[in-house]
Amino acid sequence: MFRGWEGFTFAMIDKPPSPQSEQPPLPATRRLAEAGDPKAQFSLGFCFASEGSAPDYLQAAQWYQKAADQSHALAQFNLGVMYDRGQGILRDPVQSMMWIGKAAQLGDAGAQYMLGMRRNRISLAEAPEAALESRIEAYKWLQLAAAQGYGGSEAGCEIVALGMTHEEVLESRRRLAAFVVGASK
Repeated sequence: MFRGWEGFTFAMIDKPPSPQSEQPPLPATRRLAEAGDPKAQFSLGFCFASEGSAPDYLQAAQWYQKAADQSHALAQFNLGVMYDRGQGILRDPVQSMMWIGKAAQLGDAGAQYMLGMRRNRISLAEAPEAALESRIEAYKWLQLAAAQGYGGSEAGCEIVALGMTHEEVLESRRRLAAFVVGASK
């Protein structure tokens, strides 16, 4: 799944090529991207990842990386997904979580949802103390995504809350109230 310009999620499986998708990216977009414009870099990454009969994930990852390094949230999210799947780059769960976490911190609802669901899965395999922290964080991230209307977030919150005490839910809500978009942890 990659998220495009309008925030829509696209599955990258068996996408039929369109006549326009075989064209190279617009020269003006490439010039802007090469000059360092993060929106243009993201656009090129998205084109390489989603267009044509054989997406060029290597180039997509390179352009996403450039935009992600400049705090472009969708590029960070998409780069995190590529690290998760090993598309165009070596699979690296640590890098995946880092980039998705950065996008979530910048307020990207899809990244917040994914981070919340991952933190919940991680909590199931951790020692009790670490699992508690993961559940609290999972609930916080899912609440943030739900506040933006991201599909599945409310159900995710309910699932996580089932394994939490009242005090843990209150702690997660305290963290939620203290959350500031773009602030580092």
